[in-house]
Formats: sequence, C-alpha cells, structure tokens
Amino acid sequence: MGKEVNGVSRSRFEMFTNSDEAVINKKLPKELLLRIFSFLDVVTLCRCAQVSRSWNVLALDGSNWQRIDLFDFQRDIEGRVVENISKRCGGFLRKLSLRGCLGVGDTALRTFAQNCRNIELLSLNGCTKITDSTCNSLSKFCPKLKHLDLASCTSITNLSLKALSEGCPLLEQLNISWCDQVTKDGIQALVRSCPGLKGLFLKGCTQLEDEALKHIGAHCPELVTLNLQTCSQITDEGLITICRGCHRLQSLCVSGCANITDAILHALGQNCPRLRILEVARCSQLTDAGFTALARNCHELEKMDLEECVQITDGTLIQLSIHCPRLQVLSLSHCELITDDGIRHLGSGPCAHDRLEVIELDNCPLITDASLEHLKSCHSLDRIELYDCQQITRAGIKRLRTHLPNIKVHAYFAPVTPPPSVGGSRQRFCRCCVLL
Repeated sequence: MGKEVNGVSRSRFEMFTNSDEAVINKKLPKELLLRIFSFLDVVTLCRCAQVSRSWNVLALDGSNWQRIDLFDFQRDIEGRVVENISKRCGGFLRKLSLRGCLGVGDTALRTFAQNCRNIELLSLNGCTKITDSTCNSLSKFCPKLKHLDLASCTSITNLSLKALSEGCPLLEQLNISWCDQVTKDGIQALVRSCPGLKGLFLKGCTQLEDEALKHIGAHCPELVTLNLQTCSQITDEGLITICRGCHRLQSLCVSGCANITDAILHALGQNCPRLRILEVARCSQLTDAGFTALARNCHELEKMDLEECVQITDGTLIQLSIHCPRLQVLSLSHCELITDDGIRHLGSGPCAHDRLEVIELDNCPLITDASLEHLKSCHSLDRIELYDCQQITRAGIKRLRTHLPNIKVHAYFAPVTPPPSVGGSRQRFCRCCVLL
C-alpha cells in the first residue's frame, strides 16, 4: 500500500481517474473531499457511496466513521451489520450507539470488540440478547472504554461488572438500570478498580442495599451523577455515606426510595454544595425541615422533583424562593398542602423572573387562580401542569396567557353534564356517559 495522506492511501487516490468527469472531483483535492465527508451522517455517507467509484472509496473510508448512531435503524440492524461496520471502521471508531437493536448479540459484539479497540463510548441500551459474554469481550479488547450503557440488558450479572473492573479502568460512566441481577458484590468490584467513575445509573437495581452504597461512597470521589430510582431497599445509612464521600455530586435521583428521611437532606446540605438536580418523588417521609436545611446550603439547585412529598407545605417554597436563585424546574404534583401563598413567594423570588421554566402543580387541590396571578411575572416560564386542580378556571388560564402568550398550559376540565330537560321523560347523559 502506498504512502498515506490524511489517513487515505495513495492507492485509494488512484481511483480518481480522468474518466470521472464530475467538476467537484477535478477542482477539489481529494484530501479536502475526505475532510468534507467527515461531517456527514450515516445516511448521507451511504448515499454518497453510491454516486461513483471514487466517492465510494472516500465515503466508506474508516476515518469518516468515528461516531455512529444506528438507533433510527434499530429494527433492521442484525449482528452481521455490526460485524461489517467494525471491520470497515477498525481503530477509527470512537462512539457507537446500538440502542434498541434487539437483533445484536454476544457473537457480533465480540467481533466488534476485537476490531474496534479504541472505542470510548458504547450504548447497548435495550440490546436484550447480550449477556456477560459481551462484557468479557469488552474487558479483553477495549481498554479505552469510558462510557458504557447496558440499561435493560437484563441478563447482565455481577460477572459483567467484575470483568469491566479488570479490563476497563478508564470507565467514567456506566448505566446498568434495570439489570436487576446485580448486587453489592458486583458494585464493590467495579468501584474498587474504576476510581474515575463520574456517573452511575442504577435505576431499578432492586437487589442493591446500603452496603453497595457504602462501597460507592468509599471509592468514587469523582462521582457527579447517581441514579438510584426505585432501589427500594436503600435507607439513610447508605445514602449518608454517599454524601460524605462524594462531595462533587451534582445530580441525585432517589425517587421511589420510600425509606429515606430528612437525614438525607441534611447530609446533602452539609456535604454536597454543588448539587443541581434532586429527584425525590414519592419519598413521603421528607418534610419542610429537611428541605429548609437543603435550600440554605445548596444554592445551585436547578431542578427538583418533589412529587408526592405529601408532608411539605408552603414553608418549603419560601426557603426555595429565598436561597435557590437558579431554580428552573420544580415539580410539586400531589403536594396537597401547597397553597397560593407558597406560589406567591416563589413568584416573587429571585428565580422567578429569568430562571423558572417549568412548574408542575397537578393534583394540588388548594391551588386557585390566584397562583396564576403570582406567576405572571415569570417571563421564562414555558410550561405549567394543572391537571385536577379543581379551583383553577379557564378564565384564570386566559389571564395568565395575556402576560405569557407562549406558555404551554396542561389542564383538564371535566365536561359539564347538561341539566335534565323540563317536562321530558327521557334521561339525558353527558358525552362521557354515552361513550362509556
């Protein structure tokens, strides 16, 4: 093979002969054409490959295939396609998404791992055929792997995490949500060998207990994002260890972890001042006292999901309005003690004028049109949820829209049943009754 020019050999350039009459091929150096092709997506590259022999060589050159997302073709992707891509791309490939590609299994991914040893980001989200064998292949051949998504790959066990710990020490982000066979033993092996972990997504890993969290807190000082949604066995004990060991934490989701109490909010306030996102939906033991401690110490909060935190009152909103000027998204759905007064404080706080974008108030029975009046000065407000707020009226929403004409209002008004006809014997039904 001849001398390489920008990754393409001289022999490839010889494909461009005088018989190729296209003006662009005559006017532009082939190195520049290759550079242009490097900005094209998968579909466009494939189309270009069908134009001529010379374009076929350039379009299918491995240097143009460093980032591939096959999600849009998930129904058509089979193992042989992944194998062919890996052979063509080789060491050029850095990022590959096979999200939702149900036809891809362990055999194809072993070939992929052998051919694409420089891969850094790999998404196998929803590839339900894969097993621990795939992680063994990645461990053996892909030492540069940094981001791996195995969400909903339900055959994955602790053996996968142990394999990754042995061969992928640079791992920074791992998603094993809904891999419900994983236990504390797998977590322990992983975190001890991957000290640079910044993101762990463990949603739906229902076997995890406080012991697993203690290992994370002890070995992951760089952790920024942690998702423990519906890990219903965890308690304050494990989460406090996380707070004390992971001072850089910015995003925490513990929605559905019903055992946690205000102790967690105090620990976050004391140890994690950079916290930006907190999701604690359905954590019904949390109270105003805990959120007060949190708000007074975590001034960078941007998104909070407090849905079904049924004990909180306007007191929480008062503290958020005073201490959290960056708040953008706030969910208060099913917080039935919230009143117009709490919304008044929020609407007059520092976050209201330029920051607040979304507020969810569905199933807050004490909220009235007065709350909408308090929010009309929130110029960045993009969406408000008002389902089953029975004291909200169409007139109130109309007045809000005069101040915020582009706001998306999601509300529901039950159809009115017509009164019975005077002097008539036939029973009248509303449209809902007719349908039912």
